[in-house]
Amino acid sequence: MLNNYMGILNLNENETNIISLTKNRPLAAIPIAARYRIIDFALSNMVNSGLKNIGIFTQSKSRSLVDHLGSGKPWDLDRRLNGLFVFNLGIGNMSINDAEMLWNNMEYIYRSKEKNVIISPSYMIGNIDYIDAVKYHEERQQDITVIYKNIKTGTKNFLNCDVLNIDENNNVLSVGKNMGTYDSLNISMEMFIMKKDLLISLINKCIQTGSYFTIKDLIYKSIKDLRVTAYEFKGYLQCINSISTYYKANMDLLNLKTTKELFFSNGPIYTKIKDEPPTKYYDESNVKNSIIADGCIIEGLIENSIISRAVVVHKGAEIKNSIILQNCEIGENSKLFNVIMDKNVIVNKNKQLNGDEEFPLVIEKRALF
Repeated sequence: MLNNYMGILNLNENETNIISLTKNRPLAAIPIAARYRIIDFALSNMVNSGLKNIGIFTQSKSRSLVDHLGSGKPWDLDRRLNGLFVFNLGIGNMSINDAEMLWNNMEYIYRSKEKNVIISPSYMIGNIDYIDAVKYHEERQQDITVIYKNIKTGTKNFLNCDVLNIDENNNVLSVGKNMGTYDSLNISMEMFIMKKDLLISLINKCIQTGSYFTIKDLIYKSIKDLRVTAYEFKGYLQCINSISTYYKANMDLLNLKTTKELFFSNGPIYTKIKDEPPTKYYDESNVKNSIIADGCIIEGLIENSIISRAVVVHKGAEIKNSIILQNCEIGENSKLFNVIMDKNVIVNKNKQLNGDEEFPLVIEKRALF
């Protein structure tokens, strides 16, 4: 276990292409797989690798995130020593950068007794064993190790993600962007392993020079001055940075093989527990290849869909290839195809909502049809 490592979850993530789901919450707090939140994967990865001191740095709209995290009990982080720390609560300055955010909370980093740090975003969804990555990092004796995934579908997937150009020894030569031009790419997972003293030095350099807005940017621009190596992750990975990738990640979970790998391959994924009654299925209900959370009432047809807690689907309603979040109600004989529906939406009877697999229809929170 990684007893001498602390974790930092950096939630300074680009929400431009998923804004319809992040108006009232950070990207990390978006529900996924019926009962989880996006942040659960990154947080569970660290806990499963033995990290006991984890700081979460968020910028704004953090109420739902803080409510979900609580004291950190589901992740065994409600401790007298170390545990879970959340910084920059409430509505903050949206123009602030992550270097400044870390600098404003430098006392936490200084006081942490661990000598090393793992930095991760939340929107890279995978089940990662950091123990192997740290072993690789320490054997190579490099300044920084960045974790990456080699993909063969770059023209369609991981668009706008960072791309590592590496040599035959896995040394990072430069970093670019995936513009959808090439299929074979090394996608940066934006996960960095380094000594804590180096992180402090990078933060101070960002603030002192004012030339860099993010720690990630400074690392990439300092490749010639630092020894940066790359560690390959070979499991399932999805970057949720847009509506289409959020939709695809949920649909991927309808594949049992993907679900088993994502939730159990290197340890379980933990989340906040809610005591809901079992879902009630009426005789006329028909459910095919779907994930249904607790507390629902199902009378209609559900196929290839993700249904969150406390959703009511009335008689004659049809839901196909859709994601329905918590506390929604679908009226009689309504039909939903390729729809992402946020929380607390009520769809009156006899309505029809159609999206597309490439461009699903998004219904924002608390709408009425």
